[in-house]
Amino acid sequence: MHTQDLLAADTGMGAVTLRVADLDRMTAFYTEGVRLSVVSSSPGRTVLGRGSVPIVVLEHAPELRHAGAHEAGLFHTAVLFDTRADLAAALYSVATRYPQSFTGSADHLVSNAFYCTDPEGNGVELYWDRDRSGWSWTHGMVDMATIALDPNAFLQEHLTQEALDGATARPGRVGHVHLSVGDVATAKTFYVDRLGFATTAGWGEALFVSAGGYHHHMAMNTWNSRGAGRRQLALGLGLVRIEVPALDDLGSLTERMRDHGLQLADDGRTVAFEDPWANRIEVTAPGRG
Repeated sequence: MHTQDLLAADTGMGAVTLRVADLDRMTAFYTEGVRLSVVSSSPGRTVLGRGSVPIVVLEHAPELRHAGAHEAGLFHTAVLFDTRADLAAALYSVATRYPQSFTGSADHLVSNAFYCTDPEGNGVELYWDRDRSGWSWTHGMVDMATIALDPNAFLQEHLTQEALDGATARPGRVGHVHLSVGDVATAKTFYVDRLGFATTAGWGEALFVSAGGYHHHMAMNTWNSRGAGRRQLALGLGLVRIEVPALDDLGSLTERMRDHGLQLADDGRTVAFEDPWANRIEVTAPGRG
């Protein structure tokens, strides 16, 4: 792939929008459990983040149905914490306030990760990255694994009162977004060949992609959704945001996607389109509009 066909190295992920049936219950989970704070709120819509950085946008849509277990959509939103102490504080809050939500943990070599499910079935990953200098690469692919990680031992080693007292004011962001899709080959065509991410790992039914040598900004798997078609309007994932560093990068992306025949919406602030499973993607750049 030519350099001009790749997303800019400083590309990152923006806030994930979820359509929810019970706005109050979901807001409580993400504030009391995940330890996000309310960045802004309006009737039917709450933006949650860490500090001033939006991470999850909840949109009240009680008229919609819950998506089926094997449909395409969100696998998890991954919240990246700057320190293991901040990650431990979030893990402790989830474990004590929403113990039934916890689904697992792993050392992925590049990161420490803990998994849970919100009250409406949306997956959430809470994680911390090891320094990039410690990541290993083989033939352009990052070495990742799934190694047992004891959450109690992690808390004992890293939980601090300081983090418990002030974690919501410290930096944090969406590190990556993991989707459930119908097939990996189609996902690769769209997210790598067209959108411009680079492949960083592939585990059978899962694909990991990134910009700028990160381990992954997005992932797609068919573990629960093999053969799934386009999504119908439902609760769950509403929008994935990608943030490119400059207007020129957004222009290059827009031109590339149009060359591939993709229908785009451009309102002067964002460029929006759908992936093959009708997951909505919006791309923004600083100063847009």
